[in-house]
Amino acid sequence: MSEPPPKSSVTGAMSPGSIAPLLKALKSRDMEALSKLRHSLRTPLNQIIGYSEMLMESAEENNFGEILTDLKRIHTSGGQLLALINDSLAAWKIETGTVDFGGMRRDMRTPLNAVIGYAELCLDEARIGNHPELVKDLEKILRAGKNLFALFESEDYPEQLEIGSASGDLGIAGDVTLGAMNPPVIPVTTANDFGVSAAPMPSAKLLAVDDDDMNREMLVRRLQKLGYEVGEAATGREALSRLKDGNYDLVLLDILMPDLDGFQTLEFMKADPRLKHIPAIMLTALDDVESTVRCIEAGAEDYVPKPFNPTILRARITASLEKKRLRDQEQAFLAQLQVERSKSERLLLNVLPKAIAERLKAGQRTIVDSFIDATVLFADIVGFTRIASKQSPHRTVQLLNEIFSGFDRIAEQHELEKIKTIGDAYMMVSGVPVMRNDHAEACAIAAFEMLEAVRVFNRRHQLDWTIRIGMNSGPVVAGIIGTKKFSYDLWGDTVNIASRMESHGQPGKIQISEITMKLLPEKFVFEPLGKIDIKNSPPVNAYLLGLKPAKK
Repeated sequence: MSEPPPKSSVTGAMSPGSIAPLLKALKSRDMEALSKLRHSLRTPLNQIIGYSEMLMESAEENNFGEILTDLKRIHTSGGQLLALINDSLAAWKIETGTVDFGGMRRDMRTPLNAVIGYAELCLDEARIGNHPELVKDLEKILRAGKNLFALFESEDYPEQLEIGSASGDLGIAGDVTLGAMNPPVIPVTTANDFGVSAAPMPSAKLLAVDDDDMNREMLVRRLQKLGYEVGEAATGREALSRLKDGNYDLVLLDILMPDLDGFQTLEFMKADPRLKHIPAIMLTALDDVESTVRCIEAGAEDYVPKPFNPTILRARITASLEKKRLRDQEQAFLAQLQVERSKSERLLLNVLPKAIAERLKAGQRTIVDSFIDATVLFADIVGFTRIASKQSPHRTVQLLNEIFSGFDRIAEQHELEKIKTIGDAYMMVSGVPVMRNDHAEACAIAAFEMLEAVRVFNRRHQLDWTIRIGMNSGPVVAGIIGTKKFSYDLWGDTVNIASRMESHGQPGKIQISEITMKLLPEKFVFEPLGKIDIKNSPPVNAYLLGLKPAKK
């Protein structure tokens, strides 16, 4: 797939001035704009809740009791702010016509002031107590609270917004009162609350992708605390590059990012054979059903809304990694199965011709074919019994294997079919199981190469082995014998006469029948030998085969 094109998008961060276009879009009941508005408001809340949770864990581990109480108040206030935003900007309220933005702002001031006030108190205590490990995170909480406060104090923020008005003017509409709300508190949960083991998958390497620096840093620290090796990327393009270069087991991907958003990044991952097996969990403050469906359809493993519960996130990461482990195991089994299948096929091809093996694998059980024209060749080592008696069995078999392996290469080169070896005899055929018009010529050329192979063999081992070769052409019947141990064999008078041509032949010579002689072209020469008696058949004229000298 080609490199992804540049594309601008709404980012997670939101300045006071950027709320105006989203509010304008809401007037026409733009549900996408509503989702982006909630996303932008939740981003600082995600940071407030996330960092306060990590600080509470650190304070408990290090017995910072003087700070822990105020950190819990920050966390509780963050949960109240989140509940207010979720309720005030609920999709059904947009659909019914009016959102009381002024009421939402008034109700958010108390918990927001609590976040800022307690963050300042904790920051002072951390500095006085010389706890630099707490100072940086408290500064981030304070910055996120002030950013949210500045957003709601912006001049672009309306008191009332009439949803669906044709003019788009701001005006007084029906109230949606939030003052009486008692927002729920987001509890701090642990893995034990869910009966889930806290141990991560061994050696898991994760990639955290988010364009917001604070969100990304908070997520990375969470994952590292769980024991994972974590890489990070600020854009979709950077994520794709890192995934290609690193051996990652899972990616946590934000949706709203500039240049290349999470949807596009996921699509590029699933289109790349190198990356499509990596599971992706989408992390975003977008909460519309369409985004969830789109993520799952694009191939996401899971979808976790922000602010996320760290225990639930860890459980889903563990589940995704376990599924990946099972998929990897399945792929390894399939690869091993393919290796074993390839071995079986190679063994089958060592026993049977390829065309016959394919028919056998296709389910045919009885394979018998008749061929009108074929040429059968027999080769036999002269005096093999005497040769074998002078050497050890191991040496004899070793030498026999070498010379027959050479014959196998010749047969393969000329697309001839080896039928079998019988002791020191070698049998092959041309024109079976695939018919060919030059079957006699191909067999004759192979016969001369076999004689040359024996001469090379003798020079290599300082031996004096010789072979006789006999050939005959005509109709044959070929088929499979056996049900457990398969054998492909030939029958008919053509085979018997070819065998007699060899057994009545001369050492180092090629003896052929008259039928074969008539099928060979002019580049061969023939020396008549007269008739040879054939058991159960009339006598047959035999010839010694030779090659015409090359013209100078």
